[in-house]
Amino acid sequence: MSSMESDPLGYLIKRAQAALRHAMDAALSPLGLSTPRYAALLALRNDPGVSNAELARRCFVAPQTMHRILAELESDGLVERRPHPSHGRILQLALTPLGVRAVDAAERRVDAIEARMLAGLSAAQVVSAAAVLERCAVALEPSAG
Repeated sequence: MSSMESDPLGYLIKRAQAALRHAMDAALSPLGLSTPRYAALLALRNDPGVSNAELARRCFVAPQTMHRILAELESDGLVERRPHPSHGRILQLALTPLGVRAVDAAERRVDAIEARMLAGLSAAQVVSAAAVLERCAVALEPSAG
């Protein structure tokens, strides 16, 4: 009996997620990054000025954990606090030039892992899998209302 016949779908999703996380952590470690640190840098690059709470949600960590991650990234010179353009008292996190180089290098490594993960699938299968996983996530998320 194959895995697909015997293992519940939830288990297979978790197995794939764990394998992906392990591969990402292994690839990012030589850069001094972990998956959550990379995710925070990527979110800051793609959405400058994002709040700490939103960063925590996007990185699937608790706000307290995100606070620690950001303190580490700041200490490592990858992010800095800058004055908000229109609210002088508010400080926003932004990538430093070193942070930009780090996230770019990390993204190349993560892209290679994702390509390896999807290599056995057709483009249509990738689109279908993404749609199915999105529907599963939405079905389990707390309703916004």
